[in-house]
Amino acid sequence: MGDFLMPSLGADMEHGKLVEWLVKPGDYVRRGDLVAVVDTDKTVMDVESFQEGVVADLLVGIGETVPVGTPLAVITQTPAEVGAPVGEAPPARAPAKAAAGPAQVPAQVPEAPGPSQGPPIAPPVRHLAHRLGVDPGRIRGTGKDGAVTRADVEHAVAARPGTAGRVRSSPLARRLAAELGIELSAVAGTGPDGAVTVADVQRAAAGEGGAPARGPEMPAPGLPSPELPLTELPLAESGAPAPEGPPAPAAAIKGKPSSEARERVASLRRAIGALMTRSKQTIPHYYLSTTMDLRTAVGWMQAVNAHRPVAGRLVPSALLLKAAALAARDVPEVNGFYDDGGFRPSAAVHLGVAVALRQGGLVAPAIHDADTLDLDVLMEQLRDLVSRARAGRLQRAEMADPTLTVTNLGDLGVDSVYGVIYPPQVAMVGFGRVMEQPWAQNGLLGVRHAVIATLSADHRVSDGLRGGRYLARINELLQEPEHL
Repeated sequence: MGDFLMPSLGADMEHGKLVEWLVKPGDYVRRGDLVAVVDTDKTVMDVESFQEGVVADLLVGIGETVPVGTPLAVITQTPAEVGAPVGEAPPARAPAKAAAGPAQVPAQVPEAPGPSQGPPIAPPVRHLAHRLGVDPGRIRGTGKDGAVTRADVEHAVAARPGTAGRVRSSPLARRLAAELGIELSAVAGTGPDGAVTVADVQRAAAGEGGAPARGPEMPAPGLPSPELPLTELPLAESGAPAPEGPPAPAAAIKGKPSSEARERVASLRRAIGALMTRSKQTIPHYYLSTTMDLRTAVGWMQAVNAHRPVAGRLVPSALLLKAAALAARDVPEVNGFYDDGGFRPSAAVHLGVAVALRQGGLVAPAIHDADTLDLDVLMEQLRDLVSRARAGRLQRAEMADPTLTVTNLGDLGVDSVYGVIYPPQVAMVGFGRVMEQPWAQNGLLGVRHAVIATLSADHRVSDGLRGGRYLARINELLQEPEHL
């Protein structure tokens, strides 16, 4: 038997608020299965299990805020000790008082399915099926080894009797419409094939006409297109639609942020301010910058994109990220953590990407093993990471594991940015806008695409010689983009 604890999701996290349970007593969970949704001062994220077994009891109720390290649930290897299932919000129970109180009659719990019994289904998918009123045992899974996926659940819902002729819409749009009391059939859809989007529901709720406001289901700026200048696609923008997430409060939908939203932004700013203050007070920063020639990289990228559809085109951000990750592997002094009075280099390069949140503030979740990813895979993961960050659906490892962070303000026209290191990391890379500028070489003057790259690094771990080598290595890699 073991406890599932409130994890630490960053150096500045001291407590977390339980937003949602994705499992219930009696559920079988594997290592890596998502079991809960936790709200920190920075963002809302999914938390996975570190052990395999049966959920025996839920110790913390929904909406309760507890310190890092507090037991949230009990996981046992067998279903023998599983308690009675609880409702949506189990009553909070302090671990020290668990033995007190009246005895409970144990509920009859079916044997928890092991890894080899029945089609596998992850707790979040099982949670979705329960919420939509679908029996997952009757669904034919199309995932690996017959696993039931989210798409399988949604298809099962669409195939139920009485759903013929239903209005095309996403689950998030349907849920938002239900909460606002809006009949979907009366909403004019502006999505693909006339599908009703969240933006359409928001317009209907506000009673407004005209062009729809951009909502979570409409593309954010940044989709590569023939008309979009290369300099206008930032690292922290994504052309992918945001995944499902909790709907915005009614006040926010009408353009007036709620008091809760304002307090959340203020809390986020306080957390960031406290972390950055500690960083500047305890880390001896040094700063370097260099202007990198992108003529070869941009020319290669344009040649590759000429044979691709718009949605599959590469962008400069992908090349810069990949070069930064590969260079970190070659210069390990910028990749790792300083803790317990010493430097601990990381064998893996988990590249943190600074993402500006639409409600204010920023987070820097990680693209894991960025140095090993193909450019197309890296772009796909970047889009997914940004959209989930803005929808509040990050995972614990993405916030706790970055070994080096990259920040970019090029979309705002900023030429260069000098970042503050995220402790316990030891470096931060900054990229400005990709711009055309005069370039002199061998006595000849021309115009080339270029970018100013900066490095903020920890003098306890490296010095200007190693930092300069790191920036030089990024530049070298960008001169051979076909090998990225």
